[in-house]
Amino acid sequence: MRPEGGSGVEMQIYMPDGSRVELAAKDRLIEEILKELKINSEEVIVTLNGRIVAEEETAGGSDELKIFRIVHGG
Repeated sequence: MRPEGGSGVEMQIYMPDGSRVELAAKDRLIEEILKELKINSEEVIVTLNGRIVAEEETAGGSDELKIFRIVHGG
């Protein structure tokens, strides 16, 4: 997934299934990124450049996001 008209710098996003997605480097809330990727924020933990962040944080530029699915059961 690569929006057109990008600046050549993409934000790297590592998906829960192990795949990688690049998004244009514009700053946006983690919450917006998850919505764009059709990921329920209540089912994942997100790290931004190696630290766990809330969905109210902003990411952009050459940031690296990793999205981990929360596994639960009994």
